[in-house]
Order: sequence, then C-alpha cells, then structure tokens
Amino acid sequence: MDPIAVSSCNAESFSLSQRRLLSIPEYSERQELYDELNSVVYELLAPPLELSHLVLLSERGWVDQERQLIGELCARYGIASPNMHENDFSADCGEFRLRWERHTEYSTYTIYRVQPFEIPFAHPPIAYVPQEWLSRLPGELLVATHITLEDRSRPMRSLHELSALFSSGAVIGSKVAGGAATVWSDHQIHRDNFGRILIHDDNLRSRQVGRLVQRLLEIETYRMLAMLPVPITRKIIPQLARADQRLAELTTNHVAMTSIEDEQRLLDELTRLAAETERLSAQTSHRFNASRAYYDIVKLRIAELREERIEGLQMLQEFMIQRLSSAMGTCELVHTKLETLSMRLGRASALLRTRVDLSMEAQIRDLLESMDSRARVQLRMQETVEGLSVVVLSYYLLGIVGYGLKALKAADYDIDVELLTGIAIPFILLGVFFVVRGMRRLIDKLHKDG
Repeated sequence: MDPIAVSSCNAESFSLSQRRLLSIPEYSERQELYDELNSVVYELLAPPLELSHLVLLSERGWVDQERQLIGELCARYGIASPNMHENDFSADCGEFRLRWERHTEYSTYTIYRVQPFEIPFAHPPIAYVPQEWLSRLPGELLVATHITLEDRSRPMRSLHELSALFSSGAVIGSKVAGGAATVWSDHQIHRDNFGRILIHDDNLRSRQVGRLVQRLLEIETYRMLAMLPVPITRKIIPQLARADQRLAELTTNHVAMTSIEDEQRLLDELTRLAAETERLSAQTSHRFNASRAYYDIVKLRIAELREERIEGLQMLQEFMIQRLSSAMGTCELVHTKLETLSMRLGRASALLRTRVDLSMEAQIRDLLESMDSRARVQLRMQETVEGLSVVVLSYYLLGIVGYGLKALKAADYDIDVELLTGIAIPFILLGVFFVVRGMRRLIDKLHKDG
C-alpha cells in the first residue's frame, strides 16, 4: 500500500478518535462515577522500601484545612500543591514521598522512602517529615503503621531475628500472593506508637508490590474502623440490661393495675423507656452498619492475599478473623438486642394504650349514661313544672276574667258571674296549655338552630 495513503488513513482515524461521536445527552455525574471506580491507584513500588502510614479520624468539614497543610508542605519543598477539589494527592518531597487520601470519615497520610537499610523500622520514613507540620494535622490518630519491604537478595530472617524486631514475641506470618512474598507482623503498638509489618520479596512482580502493600494497609485501616463500636457496645450493655429488667417489671405491673391513673402513669414510664432506647439506637445504628461494611472489606482483602501457611506461625487470616469475629459478634448481638427491646417496648406501649383507651371509653360510657339519666329526670321535672305553670297561669287568668265579669254586673248587666267563670275554665286551661307548649317548641327550635 502507498505510504502516503496509509499515513492519510491513520491521520483520519486519529482525527475521528478525538471527536465526540454521540450527540446523546450525557448523565451529569457519569465522569464522577468513572473517577470513583478508578479512585484506587496503586503506587509503583520496588524494594528495598519503607513506609509509615497514618489514619486520622476527622470531620468532613476539615478537608480544606488538610488541603491547606498539604499545600504548606508542598511550598516548603517547592512542588505544586493540590487543587481545592482533590481528595487524593501524591507528591515527591525529595527525601520522602507523601500520599494523602480523604475518605468519608477519615484521612490517610502515607510516607514512602526508597533507600537501602540494615535494620527494619530503625529509621522510619515519618522521621524525615517536619514534626511541627505533623503536629498540626487535624483529627484523632486511629492507625499508625510502619511497613518495611526487604529485597529478595537478602536472606530470609530467622524466628530469632523476627522476635527481636517484634518485641511482643507473638509473631504471626504467612506466604502471600501465591508464595511471591512473606509477611510477618504482631499487630501490636510498639514503643514508638506504631505497629509493624515486615515483607520479604520472594518473587514479586513490579505491579504486585503496590497491590500487596495497599491491601495490607487497608486491612490495618478497616480492621480498626470495624472495631470502633466495641467501646460503645461495652458501655450500653449494662444500660440494655437495666432497660430489659425495667420493661419486665412494668409488664408485670400492667396486669395488676385497676385505675386509669395508674395506667397513664405506667404509660408515661414506658414512653420514657422507649425514648431512651431509641436514643441509644440512633447513636449506634450508623456505627454498627459501618462496622459491618468494614468487616466485610477486611475479609475480602485477607482473601485477596492468597495466604499459605508457614510452619509454626499463625496466619494473618486466623489472627484477624479470630479476634474480629468475636468483637463483631458482640456488636451484632447488642444491635439485635436494641432492635428487639425497641419492638417489645412498642408492643407493650400499644397494649397499654389500648387498655387506657378502653378504660377511658368505659368512663365516657358511664358518664353518658349518667348524663342521660339526669336529662330524663330533668325532663320529668320540666314537664311537672310545665303542668304546674299551666295551672297557675290558668288560675290567675280565671281571676282576671272573674273581676271583669263582676265589673260588668256592677254596671247593671244581667249576667251570672259564677256560671260564666265556670264555663271559661276549660277554654282558659286549653289556651294556656297550647301557648306554653308552643313557646317550648319555639325555644327548642332556636336552641337546635343555634
């Protein structure tokens, strides 16, 4: 093929690859999702190597202060600072290399130093970082670990040498990465306030080194994060026991109560107990859920190590799972007990509210019956008074009629006063009766309309 034609074709293909080929509207956070999937970047490392790793628990609002401190360090060594939106930054400061990562509830600072050494952990990389700068880092220290990676040319260390490096004497270790490396640790805090992990390169490829170191750092970080609820759990276990006992007492008292005042008093106590339980649940539920997620990550990272046993040593997986599983079991037990206690309190409160409602309905029913009885008595009294009022009014009207008739007779009209008065009696009684009844109906109607 003509070289000019080939060159033209390649140029056209390159030009085509640089253009956007779709006019479909793009999801607004597509790039952010891709960045999140590729956020874990393994450092390209090679033995001999030492690093110091710090994990600081800190509020999310402190991230600007962290970036500012990173910027100050970069300015001191004459390198570019991170921008105001980066949560992951790596910089070569000459004597050491710094990597900073911001996570949801913590930040990590990893200091690398690629230099030959004779005694592991004797001169850790963090000693080369300005101590005044370290003292200003925001947050609370959760994890501090030194990792030393020895070159494969160095002979494997004996158990006696390992015991001297790990002063606790309880050395654990295993072959990892399919036998390509050997890892030892004791998972203890030493006098310099750091833990220690020693790695011997048996046959690690260049990409494996960074992945192995990253997995070990994540195991150290997430195992401590998974343990965060344990102190809280120990504090609330006695509170849960007291709440459980109190609920049993209140439930027993529920059966023996006879008055609505006692029932309402008991309902108030149950409500206070339920509020206290919900407060404990709100304080711990997020921490328990996060701990469960961290524990799952620890198990996943340990599985990715692909451990092989070293005769006479406990494996990392055995050490981690043995200690973490009991702590996680306690947290799960307390979490379940909190939920169960909350459900029992809800049922007890519902039953008591039903009983109080029934008692109040019975009282209202008795009150209505009493009011109905009083209304009937009042009606009878009203009817009696109404009859008496008809008689009284009729009596006075008859008196007036009688006086009128007497006046006519005195005026020489020939009338029989007694006879006419007697004839007027039934007419007056009926008239007064209908007038009084009409007035009562009018008043009842006005009352109903009002």
